[in-house]
Amino acid sequence: MYKTLLRPLLFSFDPEKVHYFTFSLIKLAHLIGLGGLFRSLYQIKHPALERELFGLKFLNPVGLAAGFDKNAVLYNELANFGFGFIEIGTTTPLGQEGNPKKRLFRLKDDKGIINRMGFNNKGLDKAITELKKNKGKLIIGGNIGKNTQTLPEHYTQDYLTCFNALHPYVDYFVLNVSCPNVGSHAKLNDKAYLEELIGAVQQANNKFAAKKPILLKIAPDLNTTQLDEIVTLVLQTKLDGVIASNTSTNREGLSLSQEELQQIGNGGLSGQPIKDRSTAVIKHLSSQSNKAFPIIGVGGIHSPEDALEKINAGADLLQIYTGFIYEGPRLIKNINKAIISQTA
Repeated sequence: MYKTLLRPLLFSFDPEKVHYFTFSLIKLAHLIGLGGLFRSLYQIKHPALERELFGLKFLNPVGLAAGFDKNAVLYNELANFGFGFIEIGTTTPLGQEGNPKKRLFRLKDDKGIINRMGFNNKGLDKAITELKKNKGKLIIGGNIGKNTQTLPEHYTQDYLTCFNALHPYVDYFVLNVSCPNVGSHAKLNDKAYLEELIGAVQQANNKFAAKKPILLKIAPDLNTTQLDEIVTLVLQTKLDGVIASNTSTNREGLSLSQEELQQIGNGGLSGQPIKDRSTAVIKHLSSQSNKAFPIIGVGGIHSPEDALEKINAGADLLQIYTGFIYEGPRLIKNINKAIISQTA
């Protein structure tokens, strides 16, 4: 029903506007008591789906990537679609509008999306207000970043502000340093700065009675040398894991003409076009580290086969975003069923 009726209708409208319209529909559906129906349609529980990583027990390995529920307003309802975990954010200390519109583009023929949202969110206080409504249905991750206007010397403080304030309300953290849609991208990927940032956040973590896992989200466009540096960095700093990968600036293999791409402009590419690149990153990290740390695989998962490919490459958990938009909520259940079948 989703792909034949609902998706064509939704895809006939502006992608950013319809994103928030969809939120309203899901909220309304739950207000009139359809949460139980969604659970019966999409949730699946089985011992073969359970995962225990960095001290957390996941009911299943299929999560929702950051960027969908930026302001933590829909995670309780989204839990009914069968996700094993949901990542909110990217959250910044202060609310910000992000980049000028239009900034979100569907690539229908390629089953992809290009966005240059620019960390648009309502800020830390709004996220915390919403997270206080957590009904405890599943694991919540907090994806954190810096404000666009923050000066380079204060980047770390932005991350620390978010980390300290969100600590009581999320189960794990993700340092988002690889989004191509924010300013001063270069410093965020400098190895020396990453060591400084990770050290500062870990020091803050040690001050809490119960420490929270900290993961690093990396780009799919890193070369072999850069990926080897990531492996070394993770092992040296004893980070809890890596999310591979963020969106891509690479436009290879798309069906769009150069003129069409120029009209869209800059932004991060997600969905099917980056599937192989993100899988290659996962495989490299896993093999080079000898599976020394957990990897959350994300990028181009539109089918159970795509999901199993990520797992076979070395991913311990999965996240979907663009696949959820193109394929609908049944994708989550289908992936989980395929995982059960593989382990039978």
